[in-house]
Amino acid sequence: MLFRSRGAARGAVVVLCSDGWERGDPTLLGDQVARLARLAHAVVWVNPHRGKPGYEPVTGGMVAALPHIDRLVAGHSLAALEELVRIIAAA
Repeated sequence: MLFRSRGAARGAVVVLCSDGWERGDPTLLGDQVARLARLAHAVVWVNPHRGKPGYEPVTGGMVAALPHIDRLVAGHSLAALEELVRIIAAA
């Protein structure tokens, strides 16, 4: 992920949908999410594994991104996506 468009994120609620299994250098992902977080109103990360019992965000991508996101939410069901809509609406 390489973030280039400043105008698209300024003041927006940005929703990223990923499992966080970064194949490249997680440091680059962390740097780009940090940059995005400085521009956006809020960064919400939707992870399909978040709703599974015992899930821990320990993959390299998630560890790198976590300090820069506002919310880490599940994305594994319709109920989880309904919760995402409520989070976006409240932001």
